Amino acid sequence: MRSFTRLLTRVVRRELHREDKALFSSRRLFFASSTRAFLFQTASNPLRSLPTSSLNSTRWRRFGEQKRSMFIQTQSTPNPSSLMFYPGKPVMEVGSADFPNARSAINSPLAKALYGIDGITRVFFGSDFITVTKSDDVYWDLLKPEIFAAIMDFYTSGQPLFLDSSVAASMDTAILEDDSETVAMIKELLETRIRPAVQDDGGDIEYRGYDPETGVVKLRMQGACSGCPSSSVTLKSGIENMLMHYVPEVKGVEQELDDEDDPENLTSQMD
Repeated sequence: MRSFTRLLTRVVRRELHREDKALFSSRRLFFASSTRAFLFQTASNPLRSLPTSSLNSTRWRRFGEQKRSMFIQTQSTPNPSSLMFYPGKPVMEVGSADFPNARSAINSPLAKALYGIDGITRVFFGSDFITVTKSDDVYWDLLKPEIFAAIMDFYTSGQPLFLDSSVAASMDTAILEDDSETVAMIKELLETRIRPAVQDDGGDIEYRGYDPETGVVKLRMQGACSGCPSSSVTLKSGIENMLMHYVPEVKGVEQELDDEDDPENLTSQMD
């Protein structure tokens, strides 16, 4: 009797084990089938199978990766109101471009975007940098994030630096056929010796003419050099001395102010 009971117990346990095993197999098959279906849905439409929180995190992650892909450095200039921004990419392929007011920035999407920030009074493009000049009543700590965002938005948008490439770069120092030997030497010195040194400080100079009767060279300061407290020293002690040393016909250098550079006109435009 005991032997029969033990035998019956073994048979029942064996059957229960088979049922559990079959149930486990069916569950595993169902899970595998559901997983394949989920993977197929994910592959066909990855955004549809993700929950809303995952979608948001994915968008923010892509947004962050796009923003972090560009590293912008800043550099101070002798002008405390001007700051140089290095986007890590070429800015001007040839020459430079100066935007003394918002009206002059219409042809450049980047310059126009920078002028859209309150407190920006001047924008200048160099070979690999952007010089931004601010008014005295705003602080760099407040302007920097907006300037960073404007520069990054421009480079990720794929827009051209200039809408009209024919007026992109200033060719003031290009030697023309009808230039005299004196003018050609002045332009060459400005382009090869003086301009690189001035651009290191976030600015530039523009040749505006030479008067052979008086021997005076007229130049215009751009970028950080415009309105800089030490610009007059740079003009007289640096540029004038070099030109007079290499070109005996030069007797002096004068700074020429355009209407945009006139402090009274700038004030009226801001009002």
